[in-house]
Amino acid sequence: MEKSAGEIVGCDLDAVCAAHDRIRHFIHRTPIFTCRAINDRCQAAVFFKCENFQRVGAFKFRGACNAVLSLDDDEAARGVVTHSSGNHAAALALAARMRGIPAYIVMPRNAPAIKRQAVESYGGIITECDPTQEAREAACQLVMQQTGATLIHPYNDPRIIAGQGTAAWELLHDVSELDVLMAPVGGGGLLSGTAIAGHGFKPDIRIIGGEPALADDAAQSLREGRIVPARPPRTIADGLRTSLGSLTFAILRQHVETIALAEEDEIRDAQRLMMERMKIVVEPSAAVPLAALLHRPLGLHGQRIGIILSGGNVDLSPLFSAPGAAS
Repeated sequence: MEKSAGEIVGCDLDAVCAAHDRIRHFIHRTPIFTCRAINDRCQAAVFFKCENFQRVGAFKFRGACNAVLSLDDDEAARGVVTHSSGNHAAALALAARMRGIPAYIVMPRNAPAIKRQAVESYGGIITECDPTQEAREAACQLVMQQTGATLIHPYNDPRIIAGQGTAAWELLHDVSELDVLMAPVGGGGLLSGTAIAGHGFKPDIRIIGGEPALADDAAQSLREGRIVPARPPRTIADGLRTSLGSLTFAILRQHVETIALAEEDEIRDAQRLMMERMKIVVEPSAAVPLAALLHRPLGLHGQRIGIILSGGNVDLSPLFSAPGAAS
């Protein structure tokens, strides 16, 4: 008999529950918001799990915290290393600082300045690389050889997937009778954890991913039955520019109904809608599921929909620049 995705990767509802028990004293149990104007536009009841209020401003702290706390003392003493454009990097740096161990962070040179600053503020030791998957992985290997640090992959790691699933675990405990769970997908850690938690609680719940049309490698991968590498990044949703991993691909193939795409102007409109109507700061990646819900024919009218808002790390400096200041 073929093993389920959970058995393949060692990550199931029990792992998500164990992760929540492990990290619950260190994370924020983030609020769930609703908005009448958005419900009216979607013709559905939408419940937003606001991970933009999580520590480091993103869901990534859940997985990073679970991974760091899962290390034995010998592993932890040598530190941790990862590659990330920002949110995972900051999350791992903070989790490592909490445990008193070094965090070596490989970041592409084009990572947003606000995210690099966050990593530095948490004590992360940054190594720059070219903005390609190959360059990230090569730089990580070099750091591992030099330091003996343990690799904590941004998404292709059962400890990360289980930790990310705790956001949906909380949402499903706090909101009854959800019909659908939606989350953005880049490397697939959040959507994988969301799917495992969702189907672990309610086998018939629908799991739908949201992805930028300019970074639609996950949608292509599920259609073609193989991992399609991400194209050169062009989308404003910088957190969703990575390819799926072997573990996340296996989970998404089993659990995800579809991945709905959103165009760039639709992502901007959804981001603005949440900022104006809900009065919350969300980054473009977090707005992708709502953008897809608003603009794609998903057949969800009248449904109760839970959306994981992945983060709120936005560079606000243009908003507060003095009029006429030099660029």
